[in-house]
Amino acid sequence: MKKLAIIALALFALQATAQDGKKGYQNKERGAKMMDLSVEEMATLQTKKMTLHLDLTKSQQEKIQKLNLENATKRKAMMEARKAKKESVNAEKPSKEERYAMMNARLDHQIAMKAKMKDILNDEQYKKWEKGQAKKMHKNKHRKKGYGKKKQH
Repeated sequence: MKKLAIIALALFALQATAQDGKKGYQNKERGAKMMDLSVEEMATLQTKKMTLHLDLTKSQQEKIQKLNLENATKRKAMMEARKAKKESVNAEKPSKEERYAMMNARLDHQIAMKAKMKDILNDEQYKKWEKGQAKKMHKNKHRKKGYGKKKQH
């Protein structure tokens, strides 16, 4: 009976680790699919998701659509620049100063985005949006920490 329990536990553990390996592939596949979309399509999809999540009015949708289009354009340009840099012959990691500048620019963008969203959304919607952003950041933080590793709590 003890052996049967150990075998069952081993099979369960094996199944759990086998499932973890697929996540990275799916994320890469999803990223490739997003690269195929135009900036207008990306902005429209993101706006519709936000409309469903936050119950936006028509005027809010228009303002957020414009904001998402602007963000999608910048993001697409950055993705293409990163891809070109990665494919170049002398692909080097960014220096400390370059990393600092990139992180600083990203944080400035987040602060500006937060201010714009506060102007567009009402208090209830803003709280819901902030909660969703915090959840997304938490999810990304865990994904970056240890791909394929189990969380230890």
